[in-house]
Amino acid sequence: MPFIAIYITFDSEESAKEICYGLIEKRLVACYNLFPIASAYWWQQEIQSDNEFVAIVKTVAERWEKVVELVERTHPYEVPCIMKMEVSANESYENWVREQVADF
Repeated sequence: MPFIAIYITFDSEESAKEICYGLIEKRLVACYNLFPIASAYWWQQEIQSDNEFVAIVKTVAERWEKVVELVERTHPYEVPCIMKMEVSANESYENWVREQVADF
């Protein structure tokens, strides 16, 4: 039973933890992983190079729109990167993810 992983970039570890913890508190995601990354991209007609953090959050497809809504509302970037990927995992992990975001 596939679920989704959502890749989100952030300007700081603090910002990432605050937003991702809020996603967990609201039961929109089961968990998150956080990694430091180096990024380069076009922004306002110039190439930018920054150190960022990326979070990978795991949830079910039915929670996608609510995750995007919360992240866009609270994210410090004008145009945050929020990418959805359908993933599969071992059955016990997929079941755990679904249980964590189930309606209570």
